[in-house]
Amino acid sequence: MIRKLVLLLITVSFFCIGFTPADGQTVYTLERALDVAGNQSPDIIQSLLNLERFKESLNAQRAGLKSKFQLNVTPIEYENSRNFNSTYSTWINTESTTSSGTFSIVQPILPTDATVSLNNNAAWRKNYSDFSKTETKSYSNNLYLNIQQPLFTYNKRKMELRELELDYEKANLNYSMQRLNLEKNVSQYFYNLFLAQKNLTIAEDELEKTQKSYEIIENKVSAGLAAKEQFYQAELNLMNAKSGLENRKVDRENIQDDFKLYVGIPFSEEAIALADISVNPVVIDVDFAVRQALSARMELRQRQIDIENSQFDLIRTQALNEFKGDVNLSLGLMGDNPKAANVYETPSTSPKVSISFNIPIYDWGEKKARVKAQQAVVKSSELNLGTEQKQIELNIRKIHRSLKNQLNQIDIARQNEKNAQLTYEINLERYRNGDLTSMDLKLYQNQLSEKKMSLLQAQIDYKQGLLNMKIQTLYDFENQRAIVPTSESQVKQ
Repeated sequence: MIRKLVLLLITVSFFCIGFTPADGQTVYTLERALDVAGNQSPDIIQSLLNLERFKESLNAQRAGLKSKFQLNVTPIEYENSRNFNSTYSTWINTESTTSSGTFSIVQPILPTDATVSLNNNAAWRKNYSDFSKTETKSYSNNLYLNIQQPLFTYNKRKMELRELELDYEKANLNYSMQRLNLEKNVSQYFYNLFLAQKNLTIAEDELEKTQKSYEIIENKVSAGLAAKEQFYQAELNLMNAKSGLENRKVDRENIQDDFKLYVGIPFSEEAIALADISVNPVVIDVDFAVRQALSARMELRQRQIDIENSQFDLIRTQALNEFKGDVNLSLGLMGDNPKAANVYETPSTSPKVSISFNIPIYDWGEKKARVKAQQAVVKSSELNLGTEQKQIELNIRKIHRSLKNQLNQIDIARQNEKNAQLTYEINLERYRNGDLTSMDLKLYQNQLSEKKMSLLQAQIDYKQGLLNMKIQTLYDFENQRAIVPTSESQVKQ
């Protein structure tokens, strides 16, 4: 309730200083700009598409671990061939017609990387040979269980699944970081627009003051109380003030277009930035900030993922020219009969077992060299993690010092603005009394405008510094709460 009341008061004040929205104008608070940018930003959309790609790849890999049901059907296969029979030293013509189908259930076994399949082959066959002058017709069915198990090697399925899980996690981290980076960039564009609006207001105030001083000297010259060169100088000051106002208008329009482009607002829309730049000093414990960052920063998790991926590559490299084996076990029940119902009247079993090994002899040091190269990659990834941790701590300490300094700069800028205002008012009175030239008064007027902008800039710098600290630590020190990065699931909800 208090926040809404404060925002209402700010809005009223904002309108009172000359920014009352006209038709076609839209007032944007920082929160509203962030909401619009979150839905329109090309960077966010691209990141979401990348996230969707890894998500679906992971879903496909998990689906591949479930039982697969396959049916292969050969409705008709006809063959007429002529072969030489060496036993009888004669050529034999054979003709065969076959219709068959195989139904299979294939189940990958993730813990051991084995593959178990249950297969059933049903067929009908008609054969004719001109040697025996007979035609045979029969039905057959072969039901068998097959097991294939790799030996002495790494589990490829488990590693591929883990890699896809890490890719998806990394894509989610990238998306969350894009959201935080978006907040930082939108804030920068937003405050740039706000400063441009303030610059324009100050330029309008300068023109108004210059117009009054011009009228004062014009009346004095007309009454013969001041030299004509004073009038010429006042006229020159007035022209410069008008030129300065036009320049500020152009600057605001350009900055406004930059803001629209990044946020995703149509160029035809007139955007006005409404900002609360009041400063409430926030106490920050730098040691707590560092601990929070080291426990929550997503870049560190990304470096850990890089280490894990490099270790997977090392495992693959170590598997080059490795000693490994395969076990294949097949056990089935085969039957055939001219009548389909009696196909298993006299069944026969068909067991099959095979064990094979791949035994490397000599590879001229290829595997050893490749393993050393990949070990260097793993160490490099570990070094990057340590470097990232030190860089995070360094950045937080710098931001903390900068925030302290910015509070001092705000106090100084506030006092400077007060002194510049008093100085201008004193010298304006001197100008009215003829004790000061137009050029001198213009210097004091410029000084006042400069100090106003310096105060605004110092306040915005502090706001930006707090935002930067929040992004660096994933902790909101203003509201004393941890930041939970936006994930894909939160967006879809």
